[in-house]
Amino acid sequence: MSTFILRNVRPLGGDAVDIAVTDGVITEIGEGLSGDEIVDGGGHLVLPGLVDLHTHLREPGREDAETVRTGSQAAALGGFTCVHAMANTDPVADTAGVVEQVYRLGVEHGYCDVQPVGAVTVGLAGERLAELGAMATSAAGVRVFSDDGKCVSDAVLMRRALEYVKAFDGVIAQHAQEPRLTEGAQMNEGPLSGELGLTGWPAVAEEAIIARDVLLAEHVGSRLHVCHLSTRGSVEIVRWAKSRGIDVTAEVTPHHLLLTDDLVRSYDPIYKVNPPLRSADDVAAVREGLADGTIDIVATDHAPHPMEDKECEWNVAAFGMLGLETALSVVQQTMVDTGAIGWDRVAEAMSAAPARIGRVSGHGRPLAVGEPANLVVYDPTARRTVEPAASASLSRNTPYAGLELPGRVVATFLRGRPTVLGGTLSPEGVLS
Repeated sequence: MSTFILRNVRPLGGDAVDIAVTDGVITEIGEGLSGDEIVDGGGHLVLPGLVDLHTHLREPGREDAETVRTGSQAAALGGFTCVHAMANTDPVADTAGVVEQVYRLGVEHGYCDVQPVGAVTVGLAGERLAELGAMATSAAGVRVFSDDGKCVSDAVLMRRALEYVKAFDGVIAQHAQEPRLTEGAQMNEGPLSGELGLTGWPAVAEEAIIARDVLLAEHVGSRLHVCHLSTRGSVEIVRWAKSRGIDVTAEVTPHHLLLTDDLVRSYDPIYKVNPPLRSADDVAAVREGLADGTIDIVATDHAPHPMEDKECEWNVAAFGMLGLETALSVVQQTMVDTGAIGWDRVAEAMSAAPARIGRVSGHGRPLAVGEPANLVVYDPTARRTVEPAASASLSRNTPYAGLELPGRVVATFLRGRPTVLGGTLSPEGVLS
């Protein structure tokens, strides 16, 4: 077995060390280590490989927007070693067969581990439960279930789902959107929506579902995860629920940490997303919630779309934006460079906590001897201008086009093998 040395890196931003890796495992951490192959870390930061609990890879069915291969390549370039692929594919990932297909595509391409998310209801229709147990015992070992893109709005069905997944330590990840309150909604409800003549999307539509579901989770003693939380009221409800000991976790997206609804003044559909971009006060609240731990994780909600679904009139444009390749930079700009959190909290929110919630082993582990070598080397001093054409994704719908962001992923290692080196993708990925 050969040993490679990751030379001169700073774990979580601390003192510079060398990290020795043999057969995919960290075998030594120290100074002046020797091995068969040396990778110069350049004095850069090293973090555990990032884990995304909320990614849309589109395959099967919408390979014009993204594939498991291109999405996992984008993930590797963003420093991710594991992503959870949402169920709103075509066919929907509501059976063992579909989730196993997605899982095996991830293994085949080898740029990151791809963990499928199973649908809660058949066809995302919200009428009857999908094959939750079969997906859990499949080769994919599904533990996260979500109808993301649609809310499980029926309270009885939501209760049954929460009860069912207790049998195998699963979690329901809810897209919190009361459908009757958001019919035809196009943007955040407020003075600006009236000014622009766009149907408003009220904060209470998100908050009402979260309030209901935390009470259901408490009643049945199950795990609930709140997807893409976006309002001040939602933060307060989750904070209250945690104070009661309810087993709830929550995520915020990078775009809800940075962007506000004022961008909708441009009528550019690149800023059309679900849930919508919110007010500056909501942005401040979700930043506070992430800093104090009320919000557990950052998840990208990477949502690729082909050009024709975004370069059109606002009212008919698709909801969603890219996020995998820019997530760490946005978190640095909004949370680290502002002094709100340190790199240890970044590692928790973007690696350890999502791995725990998703019950994926081998990811989100400490940078310590004996742990799997899932690593990202990151230069926080770099500056880069986001160029959509340079993305590994098949889609180009990034809201950050032309924006200068801090930081650059220098290298990503999946079980000790490089998927990215010198900021460039490995041509063949890593055989798992």
